[in-house]
Amino acid sequence: MTAAANTKRLRDVAACVRGKNAGPFIVTIDIFFPDAKTYDRVVAANVLTPKLVAPLYGVSAHVVHVICVPQALAIKVSLPRPRPAGDTAERDVAGGQQFTRLLNVQIPNGGKD
Repeated sequence: MTAAANTKRLRDVAACVRGKNAGPFIVTIDIFFPDAKTYDRVVAANVLTPKLVAPLYGVSAHVVHVICVPQALAIKVSLPRPRPAGDTAERDVAGGQQFTRLLNVQIPNGGKD
């Protein structure tokens, strides 16, 4: 069995992935899971880390925050915006398109599914 057969993309296991403006200098990406089993599997895999996220967005790992929110079956990723919101060169003031870089992150199946 190949490594790809033992993984699924984040887009395939998450119920919803969305980006949003978290202020003039921060973007937050919320990842919601359909059930506790899926959420627990993704958290236990420890794949969504600052070390993984940082190169996807061209920032240092020490400025990326990944927060698990079990009450919401969600993981929140916060990172600096490439340009301040409202800057003349800003192309996504609402931060709504920033989540797409995470969609193909490979999540281990954990031998199930």
